[in-house]
Amino acid sequence: MPLPLPLVTTYSGDAPPPQQPTSKPTLLVVDDEEGPRMSLKVVFNDDFNILMAEDGPSAIELAKNHRIDVAVLDIRMAGMSGIEVLERLRYLDPSIEAVMMTAFETTETIRQALRLRACDYINKPFDISTMRAAVNGALERRSLGGEVRTNSEKLLKLQDDLQQLRMEEEIVRTRGEIYASIIHDINGPLTIISGLLQIINQRIGDVSHVEGEDLELVKDRLKRITRQVTNCIEISRRYLSFLRQNPNDNVRVWVNQILGDLGELLRVHPGTRNNQLLIHPLPDDVAVPTNGTDLIQILLNLTMNALQSTPQHHRVEIRGQLHHQPLELGMFTDGPEDRFVNREAFNNTAPLLALSVQDNGPGIPADVMPKIFEPYFTTQPKSQGTGLGLCIVLRLLKEARGAIHAHSKPGQGTVFTVYLPAHPPGQNPAFKLDN
Repeated sequence: MPLPLPLVTTYSGDAPPPQQPTSKPTLLVVDDEEGPRMSLKVVFNDDFNILMAEDGPSAIELAKNHRIDVAVLDIRMAGMSGIEVLERLRYLDPSIEAVMMTAFETTETIRQALRLRACDYINKPFDISTMRAAVNGALERRSLGGEVRTNSEKLLKLQDDLQQLRMEEEIVRTRGEIYASIIHDINGPLTIISGLLQIINQRIGDVSHVEGEDLELVKDRLKRITRQVTNCIEISRRYLSFLRQNPNDNVRVWVNQILGDLGELLRVHPGTRNNQLLIHPLPDDVAVPTNGTDLIQILLNLTMNALQSTPQHHRVEIRGQLHHQPLELGMFTDGPEDRFVNREAFNNTAPLLALSVQDNGPGIPADVMPKIFEPYFTTQPKSQGTGLGLCIVLRLLKEARGAIHAHSKPGQGTVFTVYLPAHPPGQNPAFKLDN
């Protein structure tokens, strides 16, 4: 019974050879001389599946249809040189390891081989033990490289998961502050209601019949109580609508309502006590198609950045403007004083709302500007900042298909402008912020 033939594939330019399942690594031998090709086949036949090509184009076709682990390439061949073949192989699979061989060694060929990260360089005629050591070293290097790449991918995945987790924690923390303002907002009307009820109880006591001035007082106080109860209901409805909204819902929120809620949230914040905070409502209110808590968090993070830009007393202003034409994106160029982010995914369809948060602080240094939206980057001490504020702003804006432009000059302050698609102006039944 004849012994099975070894697995040897030769390509001469016809139809690509079929893939063959194997557990052995694959060695590609490229040489325009038959003698070295057959010698290498004999040497490595037991340890490798061997593919052989007599020229560069044939080798490239083999690499397109097979997973190559190690390639032994003759540098000097007619047509396509071994250096050119290695460059093409690296393009197809950067992890392929290569051993170069030549009978005409020059400094230039060595330099080119090293540039393409060839694993070894052997002169013809080659010594079998030297060739074995070179090919085995190349295979080991490929294996180690694969492990490094796998571990690097796992590390990047873990880093990404950690970043996402910390961002979620920061979003939850900030939203906790936003929802805590529900209690603050409702507490005001409830305090008034409690005081009015005390006045009524003190005035009428246990009397069974009320008339005259007492009756008028009770009527007046009841009207006031009714107004405050209505305020409580409106506040609770507004915030509950935020809680029920999902990113995929067809949601919208009135901007002046959000500016009013932001003002209430920041009114008692320590950062506003020693600084001047001005919030200008829109003359004609508009709605934007985003979650209300997302918009509050965007403005809150930008405002806190502005308030914390310097320990010195300074001014922070928030204002909005409606654009009736799409933005000319070509006017926004990134540089030492400017960054425009989410250009590609931005829904640049008019009308557009521009919400700006401006401070007259020290500004952003030119070397810091390119880093401001990077996760965990902060110029604050670690105890005072997570470095996630602007990263969260960018994430929420991407979900809303918005964009953000940062402009700053050292010594002249900073302006962050958020751009969001807006609904045409209309009647706003919600809260109006007093100017």
